[in-house]
Amino acid sequence: MSGISTHVLDTARGRPAAGVAVSLARKSGNGWTELAAASTDAGGRVGNLLPQVKDPAGTYRLRFDVGAYFAAQGAGADAAPFYPYVEIVFQIRDVEHYHVPLLVSPFGYTTYRGS
Repeated sequence: MSGISTHVLDTARGRPAAGVAVSLARKSGNGWTELAAASTDAGGRVGNLLPQVKDPAGTYRLRFDVGAYFAAQGAGADAAPFYPYVEIVFQIRDVEHYHVPLLVSPFGYTTYRGS
């Protein structure tokens, strides 16, 4: 069974980023088809975003609305985020679970394939 999950960690504050809007889309021709949308929970996590699909192989995009998250944290003008959103594009080639974490601060981010 294939699945896509994520979690967001606010590295500037050293804690999970709760309430970040996340959407999942799949490449379709020259565009994207949105498959799911959710917000991170208190632990900064979103469970399985991938709906049941017969063949999950393809190119996917996770979009994180980090600008709104940092604005909600009360960051002043000196800490206004540089990135309004982060998009992570990746490929699924087989039927297994994919976990794609995001570590974010107002001025940088990193990601990796988790487990």
